[in-house]
Amino acid sequence: MAKEIKFGAEARAALEAGVNKLADTVRVTIGPKGRNVVLDKQFGAPLITNDGVTIAKEIELEDGFENMGAQLIKEVASKTNDVAGDGTTTATVLAQAMVHEGMKNLAAGANPIILRKGMKKATDTAVDAIKEMSQKISGKAQIANVASISASDEEVGQLVADAMEKVSNDGVITVEESKTMHTELDLVEGMQFDRGYISAYMSTDMEKMEANLEDPYILITDKKISNIQEILPLLEQVVQAGAKLLIIAEDVEGEALTTLIVNKLRGTFQVVAVKAPGYGDRRKEMLQDIAILTGGQVISEELGLELKEATMAQLGRAKSVKVAKENTVIVDGLGDKKAIEDRVAQIRKQIEETKSEFDKEKLQERLAKLAGGVAVIRVGAATETEMKEAKLRLEDALAATRAASKRKKVMSVNLSEADLIAPLNSHKMDYYNGNSRMKTLDYSSGNPEHKRFAIIMKAGGENSRIIIEPDDEMAKAIKNSAPSKVFLD
Repeated sequence: MAKEIKFGAEARAALEAGVNKLADTVRVTIGPKGRNVVLDKQFGAPLITNDGVTIAKEIELEDGFENMGAQLIKEVASKTNDVAGDGTTTATVLAQAMVHEGMKNLAAGANPIILRKGMKKATDTAVDAIKEMSQKISGKAQIANVASISASDEEVGQLVADAMEKVSNDGVITVEESKTMHTELDLVEGMQFDRGYISAYMSTDMEKMEANLEDPYILITDKKISNIQEILPLLEQVVQAGAKLLIIAEDVEGEALTTLIVNKLRGTFQVVAVKAPGYGDRRKEMLQDIAILTGGQVISEELGLELKEATMAQLGRAKSVKVAKENTVIVDGLGDKKAIEDRVAQIRKQIEETKSEFDKEKLQERLAKLAGGVAVIRVGAATETEMKEAKLRLEDALAATRAASKRKKVMSVNLSEADLIAPLNSHKMDYYNGNSRMKTLDYSSGNPEHKRFAIIMKAGGENSRIIIEPDDEMAKAIKNSAPSKVFLD
């Protein structure tokens, strides 16, 4: 296939046009006054949302060069969503501003390598300043505040706070669609571990790239499965019973993995394989935790058990299992309650006796997974369109709250931006622009003319405006007028 090639200003202009088309579509959703965007779907009703990453993922531009620019910004939103779960629109707007200022300086003759180094140092300076201003959040009221701001809905904030209170920070919270018009919160017994499916072909929901199994049987083993003959007798029993199967093993590879995928794609039976969590002796203990939770046995040669001789009676059971790319959630395991309580008591005793802080931390993680449970928020609405929009807002609020619980939060959005002016302008650097002249690069905007740090205020609202070159008095006024109990992700 022939390639079209562009160079210099022409190439940069095309990339910037793509950046602007995507960012301008996303930026209208920023902040509490943000608007919604309607996304046309090939099948079903349109999707109405103000979630930046959801909008970005839907955008593909016809022009190939412009589309490359759009994909760069899409990567910004996707990475922010993966790391923080929220703040994708803010990240998109900041990325667009950096591209715009960078292009302007390149056109003025700036050295692109030095310019990039300046932007990198400015980023590090801003992050350090924000960390200094941040503070821990605690208590149900503050958690509800964070979730309410993210979702722009106090009821959603209270619901998320209730869920986190029930399962603690170490627990698992999932969001599902309800069959009623009401949004409800349920607490069920469950466990999550950080291992996902071995192959994406095992997904049952291709849009979310997740595998959802209802009432599955669970094979638990510490062996590596590479020969399909090892588990063929067990698979035949599962197929005859019309059951679904989750395989937790050291690994599934080669012929065994290929056979499982082919049969899954042909619809012979539903199966998902995941690697066992943990390593060494800790893996053995975690597999035993899963076995006790689900009422199954660990198929291990150390216990004199062979995969060829395994029966369905030795498999664990659960009401449902959700497997994503990087984690697995077992909901409502059907293990014996007394055995689970005994296991929890045993782990608590080990926590009391151990002198190693590392071992204590790992034991506490196991305890949380075994006893913490899973909170399920079922989103209800009158129409499918309304339900999907509400579900997206709730998922964003949940992600923001989880990030807040694990990290620190910044008090007051305007306060933090105003306070960044001083540390950014304190870092300046001389650079050689190729014309035997030395100029000063202002990190706060990347502009040789010393423009001050641009503060975006009330973005998305009717009175949106950008303040350029605020002096000390203006910065002080911004700080004084900033709300004192607003959290910024």
